[in-house]
Amino acid sequence: MNKALLLFTPMLQLLLLCMANTAWADESEKRWYTSNQVAQGKALFSVYCAECHGKKAEATPDWRKSDKDGIYPPPPLNGSAHAWHHPLAHLRLTVRFGGARYGGKMPSFEDKLSADQVDSIIAWFQSLWPDEAYNRWLDRGKSQIPTIKPVQ
Repeated sequence: MNKALLLFTPMLQLLLLCMANTAWADESEKRWYTSNQVAQGKALFSVYCAECHGKKAEATPDWRKSDKDGIYPPPPLNGSAHAWHHPLAHLRLTVRFGGARYGGKMPSFEDKLSADQVDSIIAWFQSLWPDEAYNRWLDRGKSQIPTIKPVQ
């Protein structure tokens, strides 16, 4: 019986360690949005955003270079550009009211999209972000995440 206990104890410890690591990994990969929001956001993005930001939110190849008027083209929203620098409130405002006030050409969608639809669009393009970009976004705005609510 002692031999069985000696063999069983390390195996049990290893199993518990694996379970703890898996639970931690699952927790770290959770995001603020639901799969339903992502699905709705994908459809909305294709209608309202893809023409400028690309079908897969990849945007303009030279998005860092301004045109002759000093206006920058649409940036990628797929996690390869700077969208992760902006808190959720800023992303919501930009989608809702456009980018003209930031020196861009993005139109306002205030009269076309509800607050929930705006959140769904953001959910979809954030679902494209690698974990590294999403986690940087979380770390940058940790104080805002627990109070995420749809825009009013």
